[in-house]
Amino acid sequence: MTAPIQVWLIEDHKTYGERLALALNRLEGIACPRRFTACEDALASLPGGEAPQVLLLDVELPGINGIDGIAQLRQLAPQAAVVILTVFEDDDKIFRAICAGAAGYLLKTSSTGEIATAIRSASEGGSPINPTIARRVLDMFSKANLPQKQYGLTPREKEILQLLVQGRSTKQAAAQLEISYHTADGYIRGIYEKLQVSNRSGVVAKALKEKLV
Repeated sequence: MTAPIQVWLIEDHKTYGERLALALNRLEGIACPRRFTACEDALASLPGGEAPQVLLLDVELPGINGIDGIAQLRQLAPQAAVVILTVFEDDDKIFRAICAGAAGYLLKTSSTGEIATAIRSASEGGSPINPTIARRVLDMFSKANLPQKQYGLTPREKEILQLLVQGRSTKQAAAQLEISYHTADGYIRGIYEKLQVSNRSGVVAKALKEKLV
């Protein structure tokens, strides 16, 4: 059997955090063994230990807030996908979270099923974003009205970039374009290099901001 996706939850609301962790642990293929009420506690648990595949992170936390904590969490667990889970949907927090390296942005009004789908997508390299938030991101960047730069992307790279912006994982992009996983991964690495970014959320943010798709 495939090992369940390991998820850590950083959430200071006791009731919500307990209920969500319990609900996730009841799902097949997902395990939420650790729940923290502060970024500092999660950071202290990462060095030398086994990191989760997905970190669900609240924004408003005591001490280090979620957005400021993204960089520190990713430094200690670079393979972990950080997905923001919050009640806030204002432009500033959305923009800062994406630029800081968040792989996804969900609202706490999301159902357990929606959160589970986002966890699975993030663990496969996708960028799960609540549809309402996605529209706000597009509006936000379209208002910037920045001139489009040329990065020398090939037609195939542009196709894959479009799929990344739509939240597709490497596996999903490969299947849709009928190419191998390794070929798709090679194109994505080429996109990273040409756009001078180091992660999936950075690609999406830059593509939207500079209207590359």
